[in-house]
Amino acid sequence: MNPMIEEPSPPTRNSRPCRSPRQRGPRRHGLTGDPPPRARARGGLGLAAAAYVGVDYARRHLPPAWWRWHGRLQPALWGALALAAAARAPFYRRWDAELRAAPRFLAAMALMLAAFLCEAISVRFVSTVLGLQWHRSTAPLPDTGQWLLLALNEKLPQIVVDLLRAPIISLHHYLMLFIMLGFSALFDCIKGPGLGIAARYMFTMAVGRSLRTVTFLATILPSARPWCAEARYQIPDHPHPWAQKYYAPYASDPDAIRRVIQEDMPYAFVKEYPGEYRPSWGHMSFLVDILRPTVEEGSSWYHFLKKASGGCSDLMYSGHMLVAVLTAMAWTEAYGGWISVVIWFLVLHSAQREIRERHHYSVDCIVAIYVGILLWRMTGFIWSAIDNSRARRLAKLDKVQNRLFQAAKDSDMDEIRGLLNEVELAGQERKGFSQRVILSFSSAMIVFTLSCVLLAFTLTSDG
Repeated sequence: MNPMIEEPSPPTRNSRPCRSPRQRGPRRHGLTGDPPPRARARGGLGLAAAAYVGVDYARRHLPPAWWRWHGRLQPALWGALALAAAARAPFYRRWDAELRAAPRFLAAMALMLAAFLCEAISVRFVSTVLGLQWHRSTAPLPDTGQWLLLALNEKLPQIVVDLLRAPIISLHHYLMLFIMLGFSALFDCIKGPGLGIAARYMFTMAVGRSLRTVTFLATILPSARPWCAEARYQIPDHPHPWAQKYYAPYASDPDAIRRVIQEDMPYAFVKEYPGEYRPSWGHMSFLVDILRPTVEEGSSWYHFLKKASGGCSDLMYSGHMLVAVLTAMAWTEAYGGWISVVIWFLVLHSAQREIRERHHYSVDCIVAIYVGILLWRMTGFIWSAIDNSRARRLAKLDKVQNRLFQAAKDSDMDEIRGLLNEVELAGQERKGFSQRVILSFSSAMIVFTLSCVLLAFTLTSDG
């Protein structure tokens, strides 16, 4: 190309708090001054995430006299992060993109809440449909993963066994780690918009929880903790009328099972069982047959859904592990670096703890891991860490390449500048929102997300 062609001037140097000193070299990449996608990674966000998990974990190992200091340190950490986000918000350059991503974000949130509602109803159903006597008498399934962990306890050094048993991280930690990741778009730690990755996370979560609900509804598996139902619920001893007709007569008699297979019709006589309690729930009365309430538990259908919690049949696959895997996938794609490796180690640690403490069978954790990975890979159309603007600029450059060469031969500097400007504009996002709208939206989103943080602290302790 003609040496007289002027290159586009490099962009102004903006503060990138997430960049380490190693990435403070030349910032030009491709046709613009944007750094490579991985150059945004490996900085202060990883340290903030490690500090959050570490501060919360330290409380379990400090004597009670020090707990009040933990009670001050944890709010101070969150307060510092919240103030940093609020201070950075006025200088964030992608509020237009955030505002365009807001409809997807709200739609994904509505879908996720609907999936959780269906899951809560289904959890209560599978936990109560067979009755309390079934939970007492049915043995857990043989789980070779549990056997392996017990064998390792005999072989490994005690310090390693203690580390495997340690409750390093729990469900709400993974949720908080993702909220921190989404907020880091304000500091250019990840590619914005932050609401884009949040929409992808919630949409993937909704799909994953829906598939999980269909899976554990299809076949009811006995819990790895046989005492769970009696400790958590007040349910009748006898099975639900549906189970009385279609399951109980054929549950253990080989001849009865063979005959029902041959005839493909229920034939056995249903013995007498106590009647079912039917409260008046108005428009929600259709849930009575599903939730199977009792007199002692009250008369509110919402009360039953809230008590569904983690259920007392084995729920194939693990919801806790799905949350952990999606958080790890989001960090790996959006941020990378050493902290993503650490999070994956924590995911594996959480998986073996779920099996070790018999909250789930090994198959539940294994399936949750590969389902979470596959689902995240399939939802890249909602948000992606790939810089699409660069691809648009390259495509535009291909179109004007011949014209650019001709302008260079003719030494037409005005034409060259115009063509380069077209290339640059091709990669820019369209504008269309007033400053007042953007300011109102940014303030509302920060308040809304911080409210979600507080809700996550209070509502996710039991799964």
